[in-house]
Amino acid sequence: MMNIKRILRVCVSRSLLIASLAFMPFSLFAAIPLDINTATAAQLAAVMSGVGAKKAEAIIAYREANGNFSSIDQLSQVKGIGNVLLERNKDLLQVVNDDLEN
Repeated sequence: MMNIKRILRVCVSRSLLIASLAFMPFSLFAAIPLDINTATAAQLAAVMSGVGAKKAEAIIAYREANGNFSSIDQLSQVKGIGNVLLERNKDLLQVVNDDLEN
């Protein structure tokens, strides 16, 4: 009876571990922050916590209409991206400047 309880406890704990890893944002595995000026909507949705396909498409539409972002803070001008969402994702994003004139 004790072995059955132990086996059940191990199975439950392993299942919980697997489930928690499955729902963990992909961004935790990213070694390099995502460049918001070159990222696709799918990449933005996968990396950014709280951003799904619609918000990611809104970011792309804003970028296409207004040009490249000059800073991560500029994302707050995109409809649906508030300060809380921006702060939560700041460490996962970057803006790469292609200024070769220096």
